[in-house]
Amino acid sequence: MNIYKFYFNHLIEAVDKFKSDFKYSFIVEDILKKLTLEPPKNSINGDMSTNLAMILSKDLKLSPKIIAENFMVYISNFPGVDNVNVAGPGFINITFKQNVWSDFLSNMLLHSGNWDKLEIGKGKNINIEYISANPTGPLHAGHARGAVFGDALASLLTEVGYTVTREYYINDAGNQIEKLVDSSLLRYNELVRNKSIDIPEGLYPGEYLKEVGKNLFEKYGDKLETDPKEKVFEKVRSVSLEVIMRIIKNDLLKLGIEMDVFTSEKEIITGHLLTEILKILESKNLIFNGVLDPPKGTDPKNWEKREQLLFKSSVYGDDSDRALKKSDGTWTYFATDMAYHLDKMNRTKGDLINVLGADHIGYISRINAAVRALSNDTISIDTKVCALVNLLEEGKPIKMSKRAGNFITLSDIINAVGKDVVRFIMLTRRNDQSLDFDFKKVIEKSKENPVFYVQYAHARCNSIFRSSKVREEELILKNPKRLKDVHEIELIKFIALWPRTLELAAKNHEPHRICYYLIELSSIFHSLWSKGKDNYIKFIVEEDLELTNARLSLVKAVALTIRKGLSILKIEPIFEM
Repeated sequence: MNIYKFYFNHLIEAVDKFKSDFKYSFIVEDILKKLTLEPPKNSINGDMSTNLAMILSKDLKLSPKIIAENFMVYISNFPGVDNVNVAGPGFINITFKQNVWSDFLSNMLLHSGNWDKLEIGKGKNINIEYISANPTGPLHAGHARGAVFGDALASLLTEVGYTVTREYYINDAGNQIEKLVDSSLLRYNELVRNKSIDIPEGLYPGEYLKEVGKNLFEKYGDKLETDPKEKVFEKVRSVSLEVIMRIIKNDLLKLGIEMDVFTSEKEIITGHLLTEILKILESKNLIFNGVLDPPKGTDPKNWEKREQLLFKSSVYGDDSDRALKKSDGTWTYFATDMAYHLDKMNRTKGDLINVLGADHIGYISRINAAVRALSNDTISIDTKVCALVNLLEEGKPIKMSKRAGNFITLSDIINAVGKDVVRFIMLTRRNDQSLDFDFKKVIEKSKENPVFYVQYAHARCNSIFRSSKVREEELILKNPKRLKDVHEIELIKFIALWPRTLELAAKNHEPHRICYYLIELSSIFHSLWSKGKDNYIKFIVEEDLELTNARLSLVKAVALTIRKGLSILKIEPIFEM
């Protein structure tokens, strides 16, 4: 039972009746877009609070407090309501009778398999593109956050009913691939000549390319030296990408990530989609030959004015129009990216989410404009930018340099602390906030370590069942009304927030909300456990089996909710510590 949804439905019915009784004129559908029913910021104000009076104030031209006072009687008739009052500028606060919460717990456990079931995305498709690192080397620590965020978001949206496509865009064209080929050839030549070679500045010096050189030598022997240059390039390119993408996929598997689709940039460029976007934009009069103004901060004297084929992205909210072709007639990277998004739209037939690194924040407005133009505003795109991760060792920064070849790989991090720790810690801050990842702190067994704190809560639940000699899966709640203590009710109320948390996380594309919820749920449970240790609230009361049954049922509800949250984050619960 989603108790917030249950009472929100009652609230909607009351709004209709209120409108009819007072013969007010307002559009209910418009009110519902802004209407909220949520826990008040301070629990002293009750169990739930609604902003109804304040959002009706403008339409009714009445004080929110007057509206709230008139509406209170309708809420008083909701089942289980104990008290209704008006606070602040017009919030209507609701307090429920105790049996509402004990009945909720009973209902939750009775329908534990689907009590939190949501169908927000039923019948809808969504494509999430994430990671998409250049295939010039293994994934490094900087990719970890976008990888975890994108994968947790995909799992979250799947949970609420969406059909999700997890996509990786392989940037296998352009200057970085030419550098990769040159770098791989040097490693190949090391084997052919059996002699170490200095890597020139500007190429990739990483040891991982020795594996590419080895594969080239095993496949072609020393024959590459006699092949025409064009053939050598394609052979080396093919083997380099095959080896590096195999490394990347293996690293992702270590992190619990399996992509559904890998799309090649080269195939987009050589396909028909670039021509197709021109036809679509031309039919809408959205392309023209023109000259762009110099970018902000550029001295006009140093700006070469040249005529290019431009897309009128400013029509769709971008801060300037964008070039589709360079002055020499070749496609811009933006044009290729535009074609790629058309490809995603054609395949997905649904909305898009892009998960990008912090260095791509300036790219958002132009790709939003592209999607709007190509889809006739029928497809939405949400771009989530992941801020930097600061790697620390005992509080001190760890420097890394991909160019120098001494960077910390994603595989290094997983091997050091484990998959589950990486996944959880990467979601302990909002995606757009920087995050510190201290190798020492993330494996500490203390309340300061959030992943340990949550896992320990689940292990404690399991230890209580072991001590009771009752199997969790066989427990059936007999009398929920025996749970009367304020701390027990507080815990039930927080468990009741889970479906609402799930809904808000999914609608806002914010999987970190799941992480935050689990940390707070664990905190409330640990607090209750400590009271049991002090003999204030004991979970196992040998002389009162009915009370023991009720308290074990509460523990079961905690364990079930923690496991559900962790499963969405793709983290295994720990049963014993």
